[in-house]
Amino acid sequence: MPDSRNTVKRYLQAKSEPPKYTPRPAVASLLDEYRDYIRQRIADAHPYKIPATVIAREIRDQGYRGGMTILRAFIRSLSVPQEQEPAVRFETEPGRQMQVDWGTMRNGRSPLHVFVAVPGYSRMLYIEFTDNMRYDTLETCHRNAFRFFGGVPREVLYDNMKTVVLQRDAYQTGQHRFHPSLWQFGKEMGFSPRLCRPFRAQTKGKVERMVQYTRNSFYIPLMTRLRPMGSTVDVETANRHGLRWLHDVANQRKHETIQARPCDRWLEEQQSMLALPPEKKEYDVHPGENLVSFDNPPNIIHSPSTTHSAEEWRDDGTATSTTDGARRAVATGKPYKRSACAVTTGSRPGMELYGLPGASAS
Repeated sequence: MPDSRNTVKRYLQAKSEPPKYTPRPAVASLLDEYRDYIRQRIADAHPYKIPATVIAREIRDQGYRGGMTILRAFIRSLSVPQEQEPAVRFETEPGRQMQVDWGTMRNGRSPLHVFVAVPGYSRMLYIEFTDNMRYDTLETCHRNAFRFFGGVPREVLYDNMKTVVLQRDAYQTGQHRFHPSLWQFGKEMGFSPRLCRPFRAQTKGKVERMVQYTRNSFYIPLMTRLRPMGSTVDVETANRHGLRWLHDVANQRKHETIQARPCDRWLEEQQSMLALPPEKKEYDVHPGENLVSFDNPPNIIHSPSTTHSAEEWRDDGTATSTTDGARRAVATGKPYKRSACAVTTGSRPGMELYGLPGASAS
């Protein structure tokens, strides 16, 4: 048997070339056929950044079956930083709080703003695009959001927007002077307005995060898809696509903070929401003579002419009727004869756009 020590010594003293290794043949990646699309997609979006989750959804529609790790690595190689979910520090029990904020997607002669509402427990998201941020628009967006959610939270949290608060701490610390129309609207719907603490952005972090999420994951991808075709995102286009995005993506995704889908958590939170109050109805008045009966008195009856109208229904179930400028009380709850009036329920334009309860079939 040869001496193993001599064998080792002989090999150590040998002046042989260092071993050479041949590279392994490249293995095709599931991402290879989509790399050109991703490069072009990112180039078209410049200077905006598109999240990897959006690109993944787009290429999966084209047949991609790979994972997120290789996709994120490729996007990082193109110097596109990926967004990170910040930790949310304040949690609320179901039905307690909804956070509301505005986001501006576009300024200029054709502005585009987005109203964002997020119930704190479930993170269920509602968005509505508008061309202004006036008070009447804010109230309309609230009403649509409450219909979308099927209920009303006990409180709504805002920042210092002028259509919400006129003066912070007007009466004492924490006692604010709210916009009178908003205060009355809160009484009507059953919620209390609340203000986030100044210089504490994390207090309203849920909705602020969702404004950025809407911008990065919905608006920028939509805008950059339409831009090469010479199209822009207007209010109607944004709301039409936005409703589908809410249903298919935003409220179906697994939320990183709560580790659950908002639509699943919403089933729990909805049970704790306040019921929607009876909805106001509007009635048009037309010439004719009819007997009019209401199961419940209407809120407003208005006329396109100056013939007759009834308005401001009182708590005691009576209304004030105006006939050619003369006002008189009209008892309700029983049929009564109104001179030259016929009442028809008016439509509520816009419901078809948002797909809310009460929308007409399309």
